[in-house]
Amino acid sequence: MARKNDTPQKAAMRELMSGYLKQNNVKIKDGTDVNAIMRDMMSVILEGALDEEMNEELGYSKYDYRNKETDNSRNGHSQKTMHTSYGDMEIDIPRDRKGEYEPQVVKKYQNTVTQDMEEKILSMYAKGMTTHDIESHMRELYDIDISDSTISRITDKILPIVKEWQERPLEEIYAVVFLDAVHFHVRSEGRIVKQAVYIAIGIDMSGRKDVLGMYVGQNESAKFWLSILNGLKNRGVEDILIACVDGLSGFPQAIEAVYSQTEIQQCIIHQIRNTTRFVSYKEIKPLMADLKKVYAAPTEETAVSELDSFDEKWSGKYPKIAKSWRDNWVNLSTYFKYPEAVRRLIYTTNTIEGFNRQLRKVTKSKTVFPSDDSLLKMLYLAMMDITKKWTGHRQDWGQIHSQLEIFFEERLS
Repeated sequence: MARKNDTPQKAAMRELMSGYLKQNNVKIKDGTDVNAIMRDMMSVILEGALDEEMNEELGYSKYDYRNKETDNSRNGHSQKTMHTSYGDMEIDIPRDRKGEYEPQVVKKYQNTVTQDMEEKILSMYAKGMTTHDIESHMRELYDIDISDSTISRITDKILPIVKEWQERPLEEIYAVVFLDAVHFHVRSEGRIVKQAVYIAIGIDMSGRKDVLGMYVGQNESAKFWLSILNGLKNRGVEDILIACVDGLSGFPQAIEAVYSQTEIQQCIIHQIRNTTRFVSYKEIKPLMADLKKVYAAPTEETAVSELDSFDEKWSGKYPKIAKSWRDNWVNLSTYFKYPEAVRRLIYTTNTIEGFNRQLRKVTKSKTVFPSDDSLLKMLYLAMMDITKKWTGHRQDWGQIHSQLEIFFEERLS
């Protein structure tokens, strides 16, 4: 019987349920019985909606052959197990002979009705929560018991998307590409190994910043970087004006092998860290003041003169510092030819290191990842979360773009 405040739809549903319970002599004793009824209702509703979708797809309803204007037709059903908050249920998905029908109510790869819960789980995973944390969180907030394996199954859906993202076409020309690696511990064949995640971030000619790719591999090497650069080439990147890198041995040669015209800027901050780590605490301040005269010089000529002065003053105690700067000078000094705005952009790899810090913040709860895939899943989801804020371009991009057009006129024409 309808109640006073019932909508017509709710009144009809109440009448329908009352008749169903009576006719089938259904006795509801506890929540388990309610769940069973809800599963039956849900499967009937979904199957009805899917049949309506098929009618719309073909342009005629079942057995209404007089209105058939297509050479396509129904081809039975396939069965699918759906996971719901009421338990698992089987539903029949209609098929067509040509295989053109794409279900929308229950999408092809969807196996849960509680899609919003999956989105919540993926969001928590992206924030760096462990499967155990997510399991506890879902129980406390939503009173849903969900196992580690179910959470892994849900997050595994990301892997084909990651692969597609890694292979997506890219811009033909990038003004600047930053290349760096960040390291994580991963379990492999019963051992814990240190894996490098190779990351490329590009700034296109419109000034937009984008993560071009993230790849898991063993210890950072120029050989692996070469394969990544070849991958960028295969995805449509014809030219990189300037590449900003750390001091990894063989890195410049790997870049030159794929992009022979690319100018290479070795990170000044990396160079400072690498060459001053053994300087005594008492002398670090005056030494850094003298070294700053080198890398902050207005021209390359002045920088070379200041490096000579630095060498004369400090080579007695620290002979390797000036030598390292001289050995790497070709790639350290690239930025001197550019005006201030371009210098600020390229003289360090801060753009990518800031991104790496955000990744580490997300992954700090995971001291060891169970596999390369679990690492890549979390990093991809974290990356998608981080890059939501990457809108527009740098405020000084107009000035930078004008300068690059002059310096690289032949390559941009």
